[in-house]
Amino acid sequence: METILEQQRRYHEEKERLMDVMAKEMLTKKSTLRDQINSDHRTRAMQDRYMEVSGNLRDLYDDKDGLRKEELNAISGPNEFAEFYNRLKQIKEFHRKHPNEICVPMSVEFEELLKARENPSEEAQNLVEFTDEEGYGRYLDLHDCYLKYINLKASEKLDYITYLSIFDQLFDIPKERKNAEYKRYLEMLLEYLQDYTDRVKPLQDQNELFGKIQNDFEKKWENGTFPGWPKETSNALTHAGAHLDLSAFSSWEELASLGLDRLKSALLALGLKCGGTIEERAQRLFSTKGKSLEALDTSLFAKNPKSKGTKRDTERNKDIAFLEAQIYEYVEILGRHLTHENVQRKQARTGEEREEEEEEQISESESEDEENEIIYNPKNLPLGWDGKPIPYWLYKLHGLNINYNCEICGNYTYRGPKAFQRHFAEEYEDSSGNVVNKKTYEDLKRQGLL
Repeated sequence: METILEQQRRYHEEKERLMDVMAKEMLTKKSTLRDQINSDHRTRAMQDRYMEVSGNLRDLYDDKDGLRKEELNAISGPNEFAEFYNRLKQIKEFHRKHPNEICVPMSVEFEELLKARENPSEEAQNLVEFTDEEGYGRYLDLHDCYLKYINLKASEKLDYITYLSIFDQLFDIPKERKNAEYKRYLEMLLEYLQDYTDRVKPLQDQNELFGKIQNDFEKKWENGTFPGWPKETSNALTHAGAHLDLSAFSSWEELASLGLDRLKSALLALGLKCGGTIEERAQRLFSTKGKSLEALDTSLFAKNPKSKGTKRDTERNKDIAFLEAQIYEYVEILGRHLTHENVQRKQARTGEEREEEEEEQISESESEDEENEIIYNPKNLPLGWDGKPIPYWLYKLHGLNINYNCEICGNYTYRGPKAFQRHFAEEYEDSSGNVVNKKTYEDLKRQGLL
């Protein structure tokens, strides 16, 4: 059985080796997005193990059961040699019962880990599960959220591409449509974005991010600056209706001089009870001076479900707005412009071209380091302005997959009909019937050889 001190030594060794491997992992150059995502997930796994080992070490040092103290006393007391021979006896007994037992050093385990990283298996290259639409972390797949959105009550019917361009513009949706069904839609969208972030950016501390979003949201909500939710003036003096400016009155007696009808109108504008004598109405109205509706005694309000639910509605609206705040932050972290372009490009292609693209993506390892990347061009496509092969659909559109041989030019091959037709406009025939290009023709003519 492993002693307490040996456990502590092993945990310390494992922590140091984990730190070393994490440093090497982070210093290793990642040429593709797939490599970066896989590397981040390996680093996260090592971080989790590091925290687990640290927790175990802390528990051992706390020594709540007193076993560590007993062990220290046993090896440092007056009978330390007896303890030594007792442990030696236990070791011999163990190997007698298990003669073929092999102890693999921890260093060997970590060496195997480094070798697996340098020569990854197919399973190691696909550490994370993505849908085909997500392209191993390149794009968002919001089809399920899109279906949920277009089925919301009173929502506008739009196509998927349009949805991708406006799904995070929640501030444009009228508040009247932000009901319980809309909240469920937000929860579904947020759950996907959180899960996608966890897969694409595993090193992102989402608990810390949640705290940051919450702090920023609370400030904006209090100031009434959160997008799509302007602060509603809840002061009793500024409500719509036949309200009354109470700042000009210093007592309820002055209010009573306005008469029953005027007091009733002012109380109705605030949603308060408007019955009673003129003195009761004046006192009730004067008690609202300088106060918000939330601060008033609920017994002052008329029996109106809408008035009773004011505070509850505010809390509900705040919950919905906080969901929107989280969505805004996650979209900012992830970005959505690549997703929109990817869907547009796919919809512009035929089924055959999409299949060819998928086959190329399987075999192609697209480098994101533009300075040192090796261009993968198995179809020998012409290069575009950015030094990369032009899209296959554009290659076929211009007929560049068809070669034309010109017998006049000595069977010179031209790629595409445009280049073949253009070369005729640049060819000239000399007096001997020889066909030459424009430059050669002008040089011969200038020298008087024609």
